[in-house]
Amino acid sequence: MYAEERQQAMAQLITQEGRLSVVQLADKFSVTTETVRRDLSALERMGLVRRVHGGAVPSSSLAVIESGLGERDLANTAAKEAIGAAALSLLPPPGSTIVLDAGSTTGRFAAVLPREHQLHVVTHAVPIAARLAGMPQIDLHLLPGHVRPTTQAAVGTATVAALEDLRADVVFLATNGLTPEHGLTTPDRDEAATKRAIVAAGRRSVLLADSSKIGVESTIRFARLDQLDVLVTDADISRTARDEIEAAGVEVVVA
Repeated sequence: MYAEERQQAMAQLITQEGRLSVVQLADKFSVTTETVRRDLSALERMGLVRRVHGGAVPSSSLAVIESGLGERDLANTAAKEAIGAAALSLLPPPGSTIVLDAGSTTGRFAAVLPREHQLHVVTHAVPIAARLAGMPQIDLHLLPGHVRPTTQAAVGTATVAALEDLRADVVFLATNGLTPEHGLTTPDRDEAATKRAIVAAGRRSVLLADSSKIGVESTIRFARLDQLDVLVTDADISRTARDEIEAAGVEVVVA
């Protein structure tokens, strides 16, 4: 097989699978890992794939521009509603403290919190706080900080400092991307610092993410995969991705 033919076949396979490692491609095409890396570099220059840590994803998979909350809320709505409902089984006992990260899926989860289940809820997300403010079973705590227009969430040193003093029973996270190699990622540095502090505040960490986020790498990592206890996602998660995530010790709940 000529190099051009191999590269075309690689691009097609990566598009089909969503993500492949250098080692998987070397085995598939019976070439060295060095040859695969050269092929991936050539494909990236052509705009057909994007190289990520340890492999490659389709060029459309890497989140380069951060979309606003309103735009994200309109995407994959059925999956997000199913994920929110499925995550209710992971609530701690009444009287416990939870943290809700900013995000469209965590927002849908907040909307279905049961009225008979009393909780102390801490959040930095203005839309989530507004949604919970009228719920009699919720003791609501809104974190301080500068509100980013894109995510409508408080971030910054004041937000991180408040989280450092907190110990929650469960934190419910959102992410822009998740890969087994690089973990959970987001485009903004302040957002990442806040999410990192949320992870550190929880005895247990639960990620609510539809399958479109899996295999995507954004700019800044805020958590390794082994810092996560549970992923709640939808049925479109691939078998390969699920196996890789579970191999890292993460429980996968499919809504």
